[in-house]
Amino acid sequence: MSSHHPALPEPGDSPASVELLAAALRRDAADLEVYTQVLTGALADALPPGSVAIERKRAMADRLAGREGRVTRLEVSLGEQRLVLHLSAGRLSGEVCKEVRGVILSRRPAALDEWVGELARVVAARAESDARARAALERLLLGK
Repeated sequence: MSSHHPALPEPGDSPASVELLAAALRRDAADLEVYTQVLTGALADALPPGSVAIERKRAMADRLAGREGRVTRLEVSLGEQRLVLHLSAGRLSGEVCKEVRGVILSRRPAALDEWVGELARVVAARAESDARARAALERLLLGK
C-alpha cells in the first residue's frame, strides 16, 4: 500500500533530504495555529511518546467556548537535544538546548530557520530506524 515518493528521504540519504523535511516544516510557519497542529500531529506520531510537550494560554473566552487556547510554547525532546519554540505576540522564537539526565548543559537562541533545520535532522534520524516515524514523516512531506 505504501508507494515510494522520489522526494522522501531514504535511510542514509544526503543532507538534501533533511532540507526537504525542513522545507515541509517551514511550509506552515506563517500560520501559528496550523504550524502548531502540524508539529503536534504528524511530528508527535513520528517521535516517541512524551517527546512533544505543549503549553497553552486559555483566555476566558476560550474556556467559555471550550477551546484549548493558543499555544505559547512547544518543546521537542529527543536524547540529549531539546528544541523549544516560544510563541508570543504573534512571533516565533526558538531555542536549542543540550540536556543530559534532566540537566540543561547549554542553551542558545535559534532563528526559526535554524530551529526547523535542527528539528528536521532529529526527525529524519529517528525515521531511519523507526517504521512508524517514517510513515508519519511521509504523511508530513506529502501534506496528508
